[in-house]
Amino acid sequence: MLAPVLLFAFKRAHELQQTLSALRANYLAAETELYVFVDGPRRDDEVDKVNAVHAVVNSIDGFKSVHRVYSKHNIGCADSIIAGVTQILKQHPSVIVLEDDVVTTPNFLDFMNQSLRLYAFVPQVFSIGGYTFPFRKPDQYANDGYFFQRTCAWGWGIWADRWNQVDWSLDDFDAFMANPLARRQFNAGGSDRVRMLKRAQTRDIDAWDIRLCYAEYKAGGYTLYPTISKTINIGVDSPDSTTEVVYDRYRPILDSGHQRVFALPNLVEVHPGYARQFRRKFSIPVRIWNKLLTYGTVVFRRSKRA
Repeated sequence: MLAPVLLFAFKRAHELQQTLSALRANYLAAETELYVFVDGPRRDDEVDKVNAVHAVVNSIDGFKSVHRVYSKHNIGCADSIIAGVTQILKQHPSVIVLEDDVVTTPNFLDFMNQSLRLYAFVPQVFSIGGYTFPFRKPDQYANDGYFFQRTCAWGWGIWADRWNQVDWSLDDFDAFMANPLARRQFNAGGSDRVRMLKRAQTRDIDAWDIRLCYAEYKAGGYTLYPTISKTINIGVDSPDSTTEVVYDRYRPILDSGHQRVFALPNLVEVHPGYARQFRRKFSIPVRIWNKLLTYGTVVFRRSKRA
């Protein structure tokens, strides 16, 4: 059986159209159940945009079946995703999750379903990612996927038993923050992670993904990433994005989409070549450089508008 796809949308009809067109072009689309969750407007000026999203969702075809869930009130990005995934994982053993600004290659569903089947009973594999940075493939590395200790937010899959391990309320947060070793170990997956977890705990950010990362860390788990990205985020600098406008440091090299069967690792371990590249991406010097590029991008756009 194929895992159902859960698609979360809010007020970006233009991006949603592109996401749906790409998903419909997947080889396995016609055999896949699609659940679409649309959050409600926060303010009166968002009503028309949400209604435009409803119109797009009402016209969806090309899938085995389409289930539409429209919220009358605004739930928020994190709570909407947590509630939706929890609900569907009561009916299915695994799910594939997308947001309305994640465009997929035609073989995305092939990669995700093959990976979900292969590692279903390998508890060290906590989740499956569809996105990767344009990392150089290490010499003599033959697999089409690699492991790292950080979850993926831009097209991902998970099983019910892993998802049910997550403590969304972060009840042990104070004990974690009081443990320097635990903080260092968590930041081994990226120097930004403790800071992001603090912001999620105080609700400074509406984030579900860093809490999923934290659960993976506590479980001693790994995420499988493709060696060539099967997704791209088209909403990084969208005016209706729920995140800040940033310099797009995440643009990947996309898979051509022709390959449908993948060579996946037999051993669940981190390859040192990928670990070096991944940790460098989230190192403090690289993050500072990216902030400077972000600032330069914002200043340039403002000067053009002026």
